[in-house]
Parts: sequence; C-alpha cells; structure tokens
Amino acid sequence: MGESYKEEMSIITDDRSRESIGTRVSILVVAVAATMCSTATADTAPEPMRGPPPPPQPAKVIKTGYKVVEIAKGLDHPWSMAFLPDGSILVTERVGRLRLIKSGSLQSGPIGGVPAVHTGSQAGLFDVVLHPNFAQNNIVYLTYAAGTQAENGTQVARARFDGSTLQELQVIFKAMPLKDTDNHYGGRMVFLPDGTFALTIGEGFEYREKAQDLSSDLGKIVRLNEDGSVPQDNPFVGQASVRPEIYTWGHRNEQGLTFDVQSGRLYETEHGPRGGDELNIIVARRNYGWPVITYGMDYSGAYVSPYTQRPGLEQPVIYWTPSIAPSGLAIYRGDKFPAWQGDLFVGALAFKHLRRVHLDERGNVVDQEQLLNDLNWRIRDVRAPPNGYLYVCTDEADGRVLRLEPPG
Repeated sequence: MGESYKEEMSIITDDRSRESIGTRVSILVVAVAATMCSTATADTAPEPMRGPPPPPQPAKVIKTGYKVVEIAKGLDHPWSMAFLPDGSILVTERVGRLRLIKSGSLQSGPIGGVPAVHTGSQAGLFDVVLHPNFAQNNIVYLTYAAGTQAENGTQVARARFDGSTLQELQVIFKAMPLKDTDNHYGGRMVFLPDGTFALTIGEGFEYREKAQDLSSDLGKIVRLNEDGSVPQDNPFVGQASVRPEIYTWGHRNEQGLTFDVQSGRLYETEHGPRGGDELNIIVARRNYGWPVITYGMDYSGAYVSPYTQRPGLEQPVIYWTPSIAPSGLAIYRGDKFPAWQGDLFVGALAFKHLRRVHLDERGNVVDQEQLLNDLNWRIRDVRAPPNGYLYVCTDEADGRVLRLEPPG
C-alpha cells in the first residue's frame, strides 16, 4: 500500500464514484498522451527509452554492518533535512515549523520567519534545501503547501538564514492551477550542476488526468532558475498552451529526488496507488506515463489503466508491488561504507524500513536490501551528507533524526 494509503483511504472510502470517473478518464487520455509523446520524445536525450523493468523481487533484511545513533527526537513528523557547513542540521516539521539541531542537540524553539503553511492530511512544510553557495550567501529554500483547503498548491520560498531566523523571505514559485485537495503535493527539490533546480509537483490525487495536461503544473517535475524564473533552455519554452517551467510530466506523487554528480543522473521516486511505486531516471521532455500506464491498481481494486507500457511513455527503473511507499531518496558517495558506494537509499513509509537499491557501475539494479526494520518507524527522509554517514528522519508524532555509522 502506498505512503498515503492510510491518509488517502480516509477521504475516498465513501466515494467510489470518483474512482470510477478517474479510471474512465485515465483510459480516455491514452490517445492524447500518445500523440504528445510522438513529438515530445523527438529530441536527442542522454539516455534511451527504458524497456520494461524486471518484476519485483524480495529484498533481503540486513541488520548488521551498521549501527544506529539517535541524533534528536521529539520532532513532529519531520519531513526533510539540510546539513549546514558547521555541522548543524535544519529539519522541517510537516506542521509548519523549521528546527535546528546544533552541537548535537535539538534547539528548543523553532526558527522564525517561516512562510505561512497550509496544513491538513498530507499538506504542510516539506523540503529544506541549501543554495549551492550557502557558505557565501546563507540562502535556504523551502517547499510547502500554501493556501486554503478550497484553494491550495505547492510553493517555493527562499530566505537568508542568520543562524536563528529566516530573513528577507521571498515566494519565488507557485504551482498552478490551485486545487481543493490536501493530498499529493510532491514537494522535493534538488539543485542541478548548472545552478537551476528541479521541483516535484504531485497531481493532487483527484486530478490524475492533469498529469498529462501540459497547461497544468500538476503531476510534473519543473525546472527553475535559483530566483524562480524559467530557464530559457527548458524543453517547452515558447510553445503555446504549455507551461514553460515543465521539465517532465506524467507523474503521480513524487517524494524522492536526488542528483548523482558522478553519473550525471537525476533519480526520482514516486508513489503508485495500490502497488506501482516507481524509481525513475529523469530525462528532460519525457512522459513518465501516469495515469496512462501504471503497475498499480486503484484502492477500490479497479484498474487505473489496462496498460503497463505504451509507445513513447517512459518505463521505471524498478517498481514496487506491493507498495513500499517511497519517500526521501539519496545516492551514497561517502567513504564510511565502501560496500554502499554508488547505491540508492529510499525511505519506505508503508513497510517501515530504509531500502537500499544496489546498483552496478552502469546504473542497473543488482538487488535490494531492507535496513532498520526492527525500529518499526516510517522513514520519511534519507540524506547522505559530505561527512560520509547516512541520516534518516522518521515520520512520527515523536519523530527522530538517526545516523547510520559503521559498527565498532
């Protein structure tokens, strides 16, 4: 079951008619999506279209080779972490607070100057990301849900962090159109080597067909300059009726995003419905298929689509059925765990573990492992900072930040 199974079931249990409508709409958009793909994939790209992924395989449970150190506890559903040059850690709480762990201790009060955040169900404060030149300019970025229950969407703000407060806050991007659901915001952000950043935007749960609509930001990954403006080399700049910020489309609810400098690959994870969670390699101007193709089913048991593959629609690297509910995503390039070099780590919310996806030198999946199973906590985020350790935060009312270290 997906990340949002418990949360989503609470809003759809008594509303099967919307699922039926969504299923019919999903099938109807196949022809439209195929037409768009025929033009959208004409450009040369760094990677060829992927073939169908292998079927899901059991992941081994690993309880040795690392130890777990608790860094902080008492956080209210922590969502993301950012590591400052002095070793301090910024942590977002979904309820709308930004916290600081300094000198190994969670500071008592929240950081001031955070923008107004819409909360409820899956809405809240999401990612915190440092500007690539943070050491010089102290600029941080926040992604969050903004608005009201009737009209809300994913936004990005940036501000200068003075050590205790956010100063000079600016809202630099608002996903459009607004929606009236408190689900599927996306909200992961990562800077790319050219100084632009990628941002994931979910399709709002009840608006799945918008993932195939290029006049909408819903169900997309967008690419923006550091000030929120649109890069002129974005794939759809200048095309009528297409939002110029769009980088890729056909996504559901993307809550993992990381860029691997060594391979040059942008990796993403997203939630399927009941099954069909995905790990993708993101390539500009590609259509990732939702809801035209999927390896998952609707929560009612109905088909979202009869297709798992269609011409011109990108296949995932791997998919997870049943759903592990993938959230945070990190590539490990540190020196503390040589056996993990170049592997991906995925937070699993539904199965309550940290998933290691072992890759070979060409980026092919070799196998998978489960870590931290014995803790029985939902893993919301995972980070691999320059110090070589691996950090996770747990999605609990009494959430924790944990560090994985070599044993001994």
